[in-house]
Amino acid sequence: MEYLVVMGLFLNPILAVVFCLNVISLIKKSSQDPKISTQKNTIWATISFVYIVASLTWSFAFLPFA
Repeated sequence: MEYLVVMGLFLNPILAVVFCLNVISLIKKSSQDPKISTQKNTIWATISFVYIVASLTWSFAFLPFA
């Protein structure tokens, strides 16, 4: 379980940047032309967001209760 916490510690900032860049790219593409494909950006933003939330949830779920 410590492996997930360590991976979350190192990967969360990287995936947060990926998430932000993909969301900005989605906003730019959708404002230019609605017919432009945004599927790749949407998939990467979803994967990044799900990983960040899941790793934070599991990290906080195993904190010792005092």
